Amino acid sequence: MRSTNPVFTRSEQFSHASPAPQYDQQQYGRQYGAPQYSQPGAPAPYQTQPGPHGVMTIDDVITKTAITMGALIVAAALTFLFLPPQLMLPALIGSGIVGFVTVMLVAFRRTISPAMVLVYAAIEGVFIGAFSLMFELLYPGIVVQAVVGTFIAAGATLAAYKFLRIKVTSRFRKIVTIATFALAGTLLVNFVLALFGNDLGLRSFEFTPLAGIISAIAVVLAVANLIMDFDFVEQGIRNRLPATESWRAAFGLTVTMVWLYTEILRILSYFRSN
Repeated sequence: MRSTNPVFTRSEQFSHASPAPQYDQQQYGRQYGAPQYSQPGAPAPYQTQPGPHGVMTIDDVITKTAITMGALIVAAALTFLFLPPQLMLPALIGSGIVGFVTVMLVAFRRTISPAMVLVYAAIEGVFIGAFSLMFELLYPGIVVQAVVGTFIAAGATLAAYKFLRIKVTSRFRKIVTIATFALAGTLLVNFVLALFGNDLGLRSFEFTPLAGIISAIAVVLAVANLIMDFDFVEQGIRNRLPATESWRAAFGLTVTMVWLYTEILRILSYFRSN
């Protein structure tokens, strides 16, 4: 079973990239399509004989994530500051659709494209900027609260994963995968119906019990996906994936962080609407 996050599903080409010993295949064998991981408890090799572009390291992942997130934040800030309110809705819908298509194009390519990752970051930045502007006009000051809340949640998740030694088991991945795709499918149906005036009430600018439950479930699933993203990074480094896979890790982390931010922003708006 692979990670829920689709950006980690195209590492199959590296299935024999490393001579690392095959171990515990039932638990790790097909996770992310990566090579078999080394024995738990053994030192995780961060360096090997470098290929044309070297191997994946934590420094690479941090750098690529900073670049991707930085591009997204710049695009979001420019959109937030300079987008005319009358263009907010078209920009939100247009960038949302294009961003979704871009995610699919990047996620299901066998070879990760840094250029496409940055294109996604720019498009998603426009979406986040317009999305944030919409909520900021309704509830002044809410965006700063949501940004702070997102990074606190991500930091707490990383700390829990690291210090509590959370294990991403096959059962955990299966449950999160099914729940995430079920929620995504439900929200997609709701979106399509809403375009034709038949909104199911799963999303709202004001608090309703149903909308609150959906957002709470979404936050839990986003955090669970973030844990699996961290696991991909850790296992990718241990397995000595090529350095180019750092872009895939950065992409996955960015996608999950965007999702977490939008859900926290919605939940905060429910508190402010009362």
